[in-house]
Amino acid sequence: MTFRLTLVAAARTSSRLGERFDDDRPLDPEGRHAAERAAPVLLPLAAAELRYCSPSPRSRETGDALGFTPLVQLALRDCDMGRWSGRTLADVMAREPRTVDAWLADPRSAPHGGESLHTFITRVGGWLDTRPAEDHAKMVAVADPGVIRAAMMYAIKAPPHCFWSVDILPLSAVTLTGRAGQWRLRMEGF
Repeated sequence: MTFRLTLVAAARTSSRLGERFDDDRPLDPEGRHAAERAAPVLLPLAAAELRYCSPSPRSRETGDALGFTPLVQLALRDCDMGRWSGRTLADVMAREPRTVDAWLADPRSAPHGGESLHTFITRVGGWLDTRPAEDHAKMVAVADPGVIRAAMMYAIKAPPHCFWSVDILPLSAVTLTGRAGQWRLRMEGF
């Protein structure tokens, strides 16, 4: 039994410099406009049998703007950043440079009191492995960039430190095909 899951990155909520850990802000006007412009191109994905999204406001709003009417999946929430939630990386680096360095170097560390990178990737991978496996089922999920990176790392069995080497642009898409433990990655062109 194989299936196809296309992961679509949520539209942006702010400039990259203003991104925050556990960013729960809604789409900004530019992000909403970008999602509306992308809708005609991505709309065929709405034909998927199952349509999901991360619980973040930007993922839900992007899914709605694209015409997906997705179901929220708590397992697709971004990494729990504990006491760093709501803060920018620059702010945390200025106050706790050694802690941030340790966190970036060790995928099993969680100095912020939330999830480690390893735990986050495992959680997202667990969700992937438990999707309904009807043969050739098609699914779409709108998710935060970190969730998509975690799914990619899990799917290709990449070491967790590779997580930091993948950039996910707003409204980009990647497709995973296969089944639990046997995934293929395909970049989509729309």
